[in-house]
Amino acid sequence: MKTFDYTIKDAIGIHARPAGNLVKLIKGFSSTVTIEKAGKPPINGSALMKLMGLGVKCGETVKFTVEGDDEDAAAAAIEEFMKANL
Repeated sequence: MKTFDYTIKDAIGIHARPAGNLVKLIKGFSSTVTIEKAGKPPINGSALMKLMGLGVKCGETVKFTVEGDDEDAAAAAIEEFMKANL
């Protein structure tokens, strides 16, 4: 299991376009990805509407948990995506 925290830097927070691209990226791996925002229950990272429902704003931190056969590659790709897009 791999975990990492990421603080959102995008002024709008997690919004539709990058959220859709993030979900697409996550679905490309066999590992299970959960995303957690303080005060809310963890959600499945491949569920776009649940991800949007977290309402993550600029400056807030989300925790990613990646578990499965390709967790190393998945965690690295997700972290790189977040740095490049959010």
